[in-house]
Amino acid sequence: MKNAFMSSCQLFFIYDTHCPWSYAATPLVDAIIQAFPEMELNLLHCAYYDGSANIGVKTTEQVEEVSGITLADAYHQQRKIAADSTISANLMAWVDHKLEEQSFEILKALQALHFQQGLSLNSAEDFDSLIKDFKLSAPNKVFSSDKLSKDAEAIFADIGELQEVIGTQSIPALLLAVDEELVLLNHNYYLKDPQAIVEAIKLELN
Repeated sequence: MKNAFMSSCQLFFIYDTHCPWSYAATPLVDAIIQAFPEMELNLLHCAYYDGSANIGVKTTEQVEEVSGITLADAYHQQRKIAADSTISANLMAWVDHKLEEQSFEILKALQALHFQQGLSLNSAEDFDSLIKDFKLSAPNKVFSSDKLSKDAEAIFADIGELQEVIGTQSIPALLLAVDEELVLLNHNYYLKDPQAIVEAIKLELN
């Protein structure tokens, strides 16, 4: 009965690889899928950052204070470059179709490149180590920063439908779907204690 029940549960993570709040929320996703390995994980890159805006120091300071994570000096140095997650969105959309079982590990690796190594991830060369480590064979068009791929645009459309249901466009967003019910998890309460969100989900499932 447990297996049949859990197979009907899904977790949706709406994020942007260049969003520091998304980076802070990723450990929550990690804790959830470790606690509920049969729960289906849906990673949805919203491609919020398109190269038109910088991430301010007040935002990063707040993220570090609220979550307890530390953003590397290398990240703060490149933060002056306008954030552009187009290539990352294209890559994660390709991964979702071709290597879904590795998608979360690849997401975490991308975040490490950006927030710990300070790579802007807006040129193909920034992904060289990732391609080598995961032996990726993504086509060259995935690494175009000019526009979103068709797959990435399809994910963007899916996100729009979910945001209409939950009534917010804020990112990141963690959504728990159980059968026909969709619950927006208030991840802000748990950023310093990922295990606490696991306990909250247990209560929700019960």
